[in-house]
Amino acid sequence: MLATPTTTAAAPGLLFSPGPAGAWDDQRVSGPVVRREADGRWQMWYYGRDSTFDPEINLPTGRCGLALSADGLHWTRVQGSLTQGAVFDPHPDPARFDSSHVGVSDVVRNAGLYWMWYFGGDHTRTRIGQFEVKGLQLRLGCALSRDGVHWLRLEGPYRGALLDLGAPGEPDMALCGWPQVRRFPDGLWRMYYHTLDPQRMVFVVCLAESSDGLTWTKRGELLGPGAPGAFDALGIGTRHVLAHNDQWLMFYEGVGEGGYRSIGLAVSDNGSDWQRQPGAEPNGAIFSHAPKGSGRWDAFAVGTPRVVPMADGSFRLYYVGANETPSGFVNELAMVQQIGLAISDGSDFTRWQRWQDNEGA
Repeated sequence: MLATPTTTAAAPGLLFSPGPAGAWDDQRVSGPVVRREADGRWQMWYYGRDSTFDPEINLPTGRCGLALSADGLHWTRVQGSLTQGAVFDPHPDPARFDSSHVGVSDVVRNAGLYWMWYFGGDHTRTRIGQFEVKGLQLRLGCALSRDGVHWLRLEGPYRGALLDLGAPGEPDMALCGWPQVRRFPDGLWRMYYHTLDPQRMVFVVCLAESSDGLTWTKRGELLGPGAPGAFDALGIGTRHVLAHNDQWLMFYEGVGEGGYRSIGLAVSDNGSDWQRQPGAEPNGAIFSHAPKGSGRWDAFAVGTPRVVPMADGSFRLYYVGANETPSGFVNELAMVQQIGLAISDGSDFTRWQRWQDNEGA
């Protein structure tokens, strides 16, 4: 069932790189969803694609896979039963919302099952600003599994999706992507997702609520762009929401000038009202991309954060890094996306050092 353990290049923070030639993820890996189970096992679901995947879909998504670890540092790929070893594929029905590409964005345990919240796109071409793109009309879905490897989709009312695009003029009219769902003590489910608002051309986080996890009511924009000049001046994308010491933390990917990405923090007492917490990194981030022009593997972007609390009170931050390219953010497929790790400064989750970086970052 298991393939050869992944090896990585000697670069600060770099943890997990694309798979061997012919694997479903031999071109790129992205979007780590890391869980540390009660029995000590580590699991990481992630998305990516191989070199033959449709290049018209200018996103890092494609299929989803799983890797296992005994320590959260050294990972072994699971050989799934789907295309080239994947564990979750686009749906074969071209009429469905997730027929061209999929991406995992959260996995939680509920009622003895794994619930995978994911997003997907179809083959529709749409125009966003000056660009015509394929597969960007993202919608949100859910799948269930007993073992984390074999998944059964829940059928939603919107061509299989549980949440549809917004009406014209609403911030999520173009796409709904990267859902994260948390069940609150009062029984209410809250779904955090983000979109690209085509009217303002900024990324914003939106909220939807549910009493059963299946039928959702949108509550609108939750967090928008930061102040001019801030690391998140062009908005907020992927995020990880978790409970900590009677408070909710949101580690999020901020989009700054030129599309460069760093990670920031917001906090909430109730999951609905959030306040940014300025960090000590450049322009208010708590974890910044490597210096521009450094040639580092994560000099353009660090994002898609996933934070895991450790038994000693420290935290691990799993993230996606991307290198700088001449085309910047315009051509995402020109970047090399890989998965990295940073370690907190003890219990201080606002200060981080890249894994295996003896000189800091």
